[in-house]
Amino acid sequence: MLTNDKITEIFCITDEFCKKFNEEVKKLQKLPENGMRHRNRPCDMSGSEIITILLLYHFGDFKNFKHYCLHFICVHLRKDFPKDFHLP
Repeated sequence: MLTNDKITEIFCITDEFCKKFNEEVKKLQKLPENGMRHRNRPCDMSGSEIITILLLYHFGDFKNFKHYCLHFICVHLRKDFPKDFHLP
């Protein structure tokens, strides 16, 4: 089982990665050929939170991702991911 300190450490590492990655993506973004911009809708969760949840899933031994979200994230890690966590 991962401790809260380890989860925080994983989040910090992924957050730094996402910041650098987003900077590079912004440098390389171009407008589409027709010149129209596409809508870029904001997400409730940050990329760092999403990546952290996915990494923690692979460290565990859950049957599937939905079971992991319902019985681990929504129960034990609710305080670590304060924004609404909705399943598809």
